[in-house]
Amino acid sequence: MKIGNVEINGYAVLAPMAGVTDRAFRELCVSFGAAYVIGEMVSSKGLVYKNTKTRELLELSDKERPAAVQIFGNEPDVMAEAARIAMEFKPQIIDINMGCPAPKIAMNGCGSALMKNPALCGEIVSAVKKAVDVPVTVKIRKGWDKNSVNAVEVAEICEAAGADAIAIHGRTREQQYMPSADWEIIRQVKKAVKIPVIGNGDVTSAESAAKMMEQTGCDLVMIGRGALGNPWIFSEIAMLLGHDRPTLPVSNAERISVLLRHIRTLCDYKGEYIGMREARKHTAWYLKGMPGAAALRKQAGELSTYEDLIDLCRGIKI
Repeated sequence: MKIGNVEINGYAVLAPMAGVTDRAFRELCVSFGAAYVIGEMVSSKGLVYKNTKTRELLELSDKERPAAVQIFGNEPDVMAEAARIAMEFKPQIIDINMGCPAPKIAMNGCGSALMKNPALCGEIVSAVKKAVDVPVTVKIRKGWDKNSVNAVEVAEICEAAGADAIAIHGRTREQQYMPSADWEIIRQVKKAVKIPVIGNGDVTSAESAAKMMEQTGCDLVMIGRGALGNPWIFSEIAMLLGHDRPTLPVSNAERISVLLRHIRTLCDYKGEYIGMREARKHTAWYLKGMPGAAALRKQAGELSTYEDLIDLCRGIKI
């Protein structure tokens, strides 16, 4: 399939997750078959006002393509200028965040708060579309709360404004990440628009990816929390949906090997001091389900050097 003029080979997309989907993790997921990846969301105002840390989040490598960068904000002109600046990093797609439920984003009128103003959603898409020559996509939610479920309306407005694809998370902002995602709203959005629709919410395995695609008709699935400590999910989905041979369960030895590879790359990109502090959460995710996981996760929370991680891994029964 294509998003605009960008060829997408595969079935599953890595969702943007703040503090998680950095370059090291994106590259790893691509190596396991992610069809494309979206970086951590960046502030449009931070970009326009030349915030150094904001620009660092936009760095892309040749190992993670096709790749999108995601921007958030609520002012069409500022969003357009931010998109122009983001093009310096050569993304294949610009993604607009209209779904983040975090209070510091939504309470400032950005992210999922935009769902309360469909007309503004269209104005932002139109402004960004005119500013760049790559496809523009939008990530939305089911709605703001149970009394304003308007994903279909917002999707139609964004399509009319020039969006090249819509990703929809099947929960309202009020619901955050619980209870179960509503896949029916994804089906309704897919039925309402002609552009590709990417389903998001509760895809934690190849089987659930297949069920979402069957039940909703969506063109791709988006994986967020299901990929944490589990980059294999992308290859498992590719195997199942590509009607290839079934995958074998990932061994603890392979899990440890990939953990070490992931954190080594993370430290190479960010330096050991920052890399190992960020490695603590990743290590805990990889260790989930292993013998003695609770005690190991406690050790993971105290990691300071890459050698600490090697020592921890040596103590794991495989």
